Amino acid sequence: MKRCLSIALLLATGCASGPPAIDAPVAESINTKPASNAANVSLAGYDESAEELAQPPAMLEPVAAAAVELTTRDVLTAESLETRALENNPAVSQATARVQALRGKWVQVGLPPNPTVGYVAGEIGNEGGTGQQGGFVGQQFITGKKLSRSRAVVSAEITRAEQELAAVQRRVQTDVRRSYYDALLAQRRVSLADELVRVTSEAVTASKALVEAKEVPLAGLLQTEVQQQDATLLLQTAQNRLAQAWRNLAAVVGEPGLTIRPLSGDVDKLPAMLGWEKQLARLQSQSPEVAAAMAEVERARRALSRARVEAVPNINTQVSVQYDDATEDTIAGVQVGVPLPIWNRNQGGIRQAKAEICEALRNADRVELDLHRRLADAFRQYSDAHATAQAYADGILPRSAQTLELVRSAFDQGELGYLELLTAQRTYSQTNLSYLDALSVLWSSYVQIDGLLLEGSLSEPLRR
Repeated sequence: MKRCLSIALLLATGCASGPPAIDAPVAESINTKPASNAANVSLAGYDESAEELAQPPAMLEPVAAAAVELTTRDVLTAESLETRALENNPAVSQATARVQALRGKWVQVGLPPNPTVGYVAGEIGNEGGTGQQGGFVGQQFITGKKLSRSRAVVSAEITRAEQELAAVQRRVQTDVRRSYYDALLAQRRVSLADELVRVTSEAVTASKALVEAKEVPLAGLLQTEVQQQDATLLLQTAQNRLAQAWRNLAAVVGEPGLTIRPLSGDVDKLPAMLGWEKQLARLQSQSPEVAAAMAEVERARRALSRARVEAVPNINTQVSVQYDDATEDTIAGVQVGVPLPIWNRNQGGIRQAKAEICEALRNADRVELDLHRRLADAFRQYSDAHATAQAYADGILPRSAQTLELVRSAFDQGELGYLELLTAQRTYSQTNLSYLDALSVLWSSYVQIDGLLLEGSLSEPLRR
């Protein structure tokens, strides 16, 4: 009977087996392509001598992960989920609509004012006659190339909006991958807990038989029952975690009704250790946040150029043709007028534009420092989790398995007692749970760094 109990307890090794042999580390370079070189701010060309300014072409194509054929109808991959998220996530559509709205604004701000037409009459009733009756046509001519300069400002706004769109796409990708790994690890945790419930139930059955045969005390049975209850509670919490992870995944994919399905992926294949300097340089050169901040600096500079010509007088013209009833002559009139910039030379607007340039420059500095700080936090979490997961995979899990095997062998030979075997089995199970926790932190921080620290696509409001 004692040997039967030891075999039942050893079945726990099936649920707590160490990770498979780790392949060669994945390359440090991130596989996910950046959003069309988002950080290389390609601002629309602006020539103050040009009469017209062409609307900038779309610089960012939608970042969509390549569609991947599913091996089965039910299994989902990270790439297929990314594709669906980029199509369904409302944050992407919202940012795209913002770019389209600004392109409409670009068209509008460059349009000249419409001409005016009207009726004009004078000397009505003079000597009982109808006086002078006729019509006029008026037109305001915009000077100082204000229209092209206004379009230059909006061009920079379009560039900034496109970088914000790239940031939203990155946020969606990060959210999908993080939720994907959370769900994948939650599935592993449920499998582990389910196996623990099975093993501890068999141990309880074997313990009852040993108690009836008076080979072990009642305390031994009570301990196995406690372990069974712990395993049942672990299974319940693991199932709750899986439900939460899947609901989060369904939300960021934009399909709240997405049902739980198996996910393909290998969380045991650890990524290579990332280098701080390389990741910092990558973040500074590719981050859409930096690109958007620099686009705002350019917008502010163009706004100053526009403000400086605001006081240049526009020319108002009017041509009229009238019929003089008294003399029976047709007469014409011409009016040309300009406002005199005596009191208002847009002094306040120029000062405001200069201050906005200073604000934009300081904001660009703030963004870079904030990225540096956020990367430091994420990089520390990644480094700690990578070291922990590597230690578990290379040493702790194999040694824990070996320890359990040795304790079982000693128990079979009567060298160790029943409580020592229970302790070894419980330690082995807890070691596997700790390994899953380390993997969770590892992949979460890796995905965050991979995604240029952009996350929270559904909680980040779009700036107006």
